Amino acid sequence: MSEHTTPDRPGSESIHDGQGTYDVVLLVEQALTAADAEQVRSLHAEIEDPVVYHVLIPLEDAAARVEASLGTLGAGDLMAAPALAMSDVDIEALRRECEEASTAELRQTLAAMTAAGGTAHGKVTSEPPVDALAAMVTAVDAREAIILTRPHVVAEFFHVDWTSRARRKLGVPVLHLIEHENFDEQSSGSGEGVTGV
Repeated sequence: MSEHTTPDRPGSESIHDGQGTYDVVLLVEQALTAADAEQVRSLHAEIEDPVVYHVLIPLEDAAARVEASLGTLGAGDLMAAPALAMSDVDIEALRRECEEASTAELRQTLAAMTAAGGTAHGKVTSEPPVDALAAMVTAVDAREAIILTRPHVVAEFFHVDWTSRARRKLGVPVLHLIEHENFDEQSSGSGEGVTGV
């Protein structure tokens, strides 16, 4: 294949000349499995330039965890139970626990990408996920972005999910994959992935 330039990347060279890097930003909601990493790597198997993955994992929000756990209590439970004061919850300890969990998921994801033959770097981010994705795409001059999430049927239906927001904000291709499902499950509808939305 001959060298070429693209309108959005003036002066860029072919991705098949072995020069430079093909940078991909991965926004992942939870740690990738070995199968997830293999699927991601398979998307770039034909690219001859070194592919570098920049992984972003959003920091789980400690306050949201407290609110979610309180929200799971039924109204009857709230009437019968004594009020839970926020002072009863050690927010700082919960924040540390969230940071440790997110960092462990990042390490697991980077190890999975490396085991699949990829070069991967990453970080845990406390920024809104789509903003962090946009900033990383710009920072590394990424060629594409991939978002891997659990299924979010309602959010996707109303186009408020990360992928829809990223497509409106970024100038690079954005691919949405469902974690822990292979390509066949996602495309056939036999898995939990949403098709046609």
